[in-house]
Amino acid sequence: MASGLLTGPQKAAALLLAIGEEHAAGLFARMHEDEIRDLSVAMATLGTVPANAIEDVCKDFSEQLGQAGSLTGSFESTERLLLKTLSPDRVALIMEEIRGPAGRTMWDKLGNVNEAVLANYLKNEYPQTVAVVLTKVRADHAARVLSLLPEGFAMEVVMRMLRMETVQKEALEGVERTLKMEFMSNLARAARRDAHEMMAEIFNNLDRAAESRILAALEERNRDSAERIRGLMFTFEDLQRVDGAGLQTLLRSVEKDKLALALKGASETLRELFMKNLTERAAKLLRDDIAGLGPVRLRDVDEAQAMIVAVAKDMSAAGTITLQDGRDEEMVP
Repeated sequence: MASGLLTGPQKAAALLLAIGEEHAAGLFARMHEDEIRDLSVAMATLGTVPANAIEDVCKDFSEQLGQAGSLTGSFESTERLLLKTLSPDRVALIMEEIRGPAGRTMWDKLGNVNEAVLANYLKNEYPQTVAVVLTKVRADHAARVLSLLPEGFAMEVVMRMLRMETVQKEALEGVERTLKMEFMSNLARAARRDAHEMMAEIFNNLDRAAESRILAALEERNRDSAERIRGLMFTFEDLQRVDGAGLQTLLRSVEKDKLALALKGASETLRELFMKNLTERAAKLLRDDIAGLGPVRLRDVDEAQAMIVAVAKDMSAAGTITLQDGRDEEMVP
């Protein structure tokens, strides 16, 4: 078998066999699991390679190494190299994992993650863990994340940040490991989800004026996409889809001042639905609170409604409440 007939993995396998077990073991220790698996397959199926072919492989390797001069490693050169032996899909997954969001360290990468996405993840962590994370990212990014955390939880985080001394290396490594395994890997998978779902979540977080303006512009360009995004969005008015028991559970979890502000800009239908699921006294107090607000900024109403929608979505995901799909159920006689 001539060296010219060997594939790339077979040449690498032949070279590793030629340099002996001790040196090959040292190289394997520096390889990724996928590379080891591919090379192992090539070695196991290589068969007999004539001495002259081994000589040619070693000569080619030596000459190419000598001609290279200085070497520059980059994402682009790594991707080109991987594409010579792996399928484009596998290469894309590997590159996505090693690139992550732009940044050299885990903390650089977190600094490039959207603050709403990061806050949504951190709100389910221990306050001490969140305090460590926020002391490691840029101050401006930490401020935006902190402002999006639930108020009581945010205060717990702040108190721990104020009392925090030097974080032990082992604890810091533990937080990094958890973030890499849970958050960054989930983020990479989320990046491959349906683009319309992602856009619907983004639109849910826009203020009303921006949402209307951008959706109207999108309708002119692509009506189908605009309609699909609308169908995936969950708005404050969609809370009409929550059943009575679920609505009562939701009302117990929402701050009363936020509820009054949110209902100030709601439709009369939704407002009355909320009132019907309160006691007579609580409903009267809420009506008084709404009337006592006077003129309010639309932006404040949007923020209050968005906060309540976020609570409802979290409770739905946890199975605490059920969101009905709005269709009439068919009855079987």
